[in-house]
Amino acid sequence: MRLCSIASGSSGNCIYAGTDSTHVMFDAGISGKRIEQGLNGLGLKTKELSGILVTHEHIDHISGLGVVARRCGIPIYATKGTVNAIMATSSVGTIDPGLFRIIKADEEFSIGDMTFTPMKISHDAEEPVGYVFGGGGKKGAIVTDLGTYDDYIIDKIRDLDVLFLEANHDRNMLMVGAYPYYLKQRIMGDKGHLSNENSGKLLGEVLHDNFKVVMLGHLSKENNYAELAYETVGLEVTMGDNPYKSSDFPIKVAKRDCPSEVLCV
Repeated sequence: MRLCSIASGSSGNCIYAGTDSTHVMFDAGISGKRIEQGLNGLGLKTKELSGILVTHEHIDHISGLGVVARRCGIPIYATKGTVNAIMATSSVGTIDPGLFRIIKADEEFSIGDMTFTPMKISHDAEEPVGYVFGGGGKKGAIVTDLGTYDDYIIDKIRDLDVLFLEANHDRNMLMVGAYPYYLKQRIMGDKGHLSNENSGKLLGEVLHDNFKVVMLGHLSKENNYAELAYETVGLEVTMGDNPYKSSDFPIKVAKRDCPSEVLCV
């Protein structure tokens, strides 16, 4: 199974996952041209996708969805609340309602030889979800855009081979930065985004002896940078109440504006 971030950050999000025979994309928050270029780098074309799985309706996750849907007719998987919000977003343009496949949190579904289980997340959107997915005997998860986590999230992402995990901001950078107060409160709130520190704490909760690799994503352009996210998450793991150190497994950081390395598990 392969996982590759085509783009990840506050300006646009798009992640590929697939097996030899099934190819899907999580979110389409960048242009159709950039999506096509990213997939071409993986030896694929957009029309070869079996589905687009949407986490929520914020524009950095759906800005290219309408173009891709109209051009290629790819099925779109999303919760009912997310579908309604997408249909009400004029900048996305018209999408054929017949392309939507309504999914529900905690109900598994299949696309080709891959399985997917949406999970509820805490974010200021209509009905947002993350995804646990499996293929080729391996298991992964996409967990971004959550202001907080609980035992439900921890339980859902145990026993993974690969995890794509939000490390959105450094709290100190955010607090002293130029964002207005209300926006800082939103980001740090329970329906906002996961800080580097909390990302490391969550990671420490789900590590196990057979864990392969984590990729940190959705980094804020203004309130974080890759080296800081890497160091902070690693330190939280090493100093946390778990038997692991950050050196026990690879920690990767997704790039904001171009594809990251391909993770193969």
